[in-house]
Amino acid sequence: MNHKNPVLTGTLILTAAGFITRILGFFYRIYLSDLIGAEGMGLYQLIFPVFSVCFSLCCGPIQTSISRYVASSVSSESDCRRFFHAGFLLSMTLSVISCLLLFLFSPWIARYVLLESRCEPLLKVMAFTVPINAVHCCICGYYYGKKKAAIPAFSQLAEQLIRVFSVCLIVQVTLASGQEITPFIAVAGLFTGEAGAMLFTVAVYTVSRTLCPSGSSNFLHKPISYPKACRNILKMAVPLAANRLVLSSLQSVEAVMIPGRLQMYGLTSSQALAIYGTLTGMAMHFIHFPSALTNSIAVMLLPDVAEAQSLNHTGKISRSASASLHFCLSIGILCTGIFIFHGMDMGILFFKDKTAGLFIQNLAWLCPFLYIATTMGSILNGMGKTSLIFTHNLISLIIQLSFVIFGIPRFGITAYLTGMLVSELALCFLHLTAVRRYTEVSFQPFHHLARPLCAFFLSHWITEVISDTVIPQTALPSMTRLILSTGSTAFFYILLMGATETWQEGSLR
Repeated sequence: MNHKNPVLTGTLILTAAGFITRILGFFYRIYLSDLIGAEGMGLYQLIFPVFSVCFSLCCGPIQTSISRYVASSVSSESDCRRFFHAGFLLSMTLSVISCLLLFLFSPWIARYVLLESRCEPLLKVMAFTVPINAVHCCICGYYYGKKKAAIPAFSQLAEQLIRVFSVCLIVQVTLASGQEITPFIAVAGLFTGEAGAMLFTVAVYTVSRTLCPSGSSNFLHKPISYPKACRNILKMAVPLAANRLVLSSLQSVEAVMIPGRLQMYGLTSSQALAIYGTLTGMAMHFIHFPSALTNSIAVMLLPDVAEAQSLNHTGKISRSASASLHFCLSIGILCTGIFIFHGMDMGILFFKDKTAGLFIQNLAWLCPFLYIATTMGSILNGMGKTSLIFTHNLISLIIQLSFVIFGIPRFGITAYLTGMLVSELALCFLHLTAVRRYTEVSFQPFHHLARPLCAFFLSHWITEVISDTVIPQTALPSMTRLILSTGSTAFFYILLMGATETWQEGSLR
């Protein structure tokens, strides 16, 4: 199966690992929010824009570059290894420098950038995760390029399991010693999880290198030189890093401004941090939960498109783009409907917070646009259109930042939620338009839009009828009712979509 369709196999592996990881992370978030509260979650989330800047400079762009060049050099194992080594050296150099700077300047960053001095100890611990994450990302990029998704997938699981276990252990030790539970334990868990994932990937790569030495696959091929490999990696990584650095900096500015703008709206500092923590640390994780599937597709699409482009297989790129659009619309419409009808119950049952439920309902409209933008962006990356992606992301962020600056002081958090929807809609439109400029993307309004909408409403109606007639609402606990309602809606939706797909294919024959 792997040789016939490695993209499908890799997507399935990454999706399975992604869903398990997100389920673990989901309950971990609930556990964490109960321990440190909404304000603590706000402090914890506040440091991530800084981590995002470091990741954008040292890890993400180089991982993408390694993946793309390894995919285009699959005929030569020696070239694959040289691209990996070149990327690894660059990433480690940058990450060690970033770690030192972040550790030394954490008091200044906490006080004058994040405007919250309580973030200083969190930043100090997070600094050491940067080089660890760099090792993990480079090895994963190598295996993504070779379309061997199992290793990155298992590293995700290892990271999440170690993180959850270590936090639970730290909490027990802290409570036994009579000390206060603080957001510091969450950052400690982040560090141990990244360290575990790094050790796993290093062990796997070391074993694979021992079993398959570099250059053994093709003795007639003249391997690429290390200077040329470095130049190629830099050629793609530098614009990517510049793009992501600018975008991450804007996202950091946005994240830092939100609590302050909420205070201008009339909230206290604690209330502003609590709302920010509820939105980013609770509600957004529900919205991003189904993206385990679309993110897996996006990760596998990049090397597949890069390989197809190097072989001039434009038809393959067109089919991949069309199938991705169809799938993202289908899964996005299902998730939007479920979050609208059940979002309030989710917030109350899982987080004991009506505000979280309200945020989930409002953010539900993001789903189709978020998923389409992710996959279309990956296709553009596979084509090497990094500058175009940067322009689109910059436009999207400027729109969102405008809502933060001008909207929140007047309309509160509602302005930010509206800005997220408008900016994601713009990004989706720009990415999709760009992809259609370079390859044909099939879109049939009835097949891709009306059919999934009808399937969802019919599925929801069937579920409601069953709930009212077969299973009395008062006969089951609230959590059981929620799981059965969402599960049966999804089941009937998939059944109807599959049946209508089969019917359409039969009619076309």
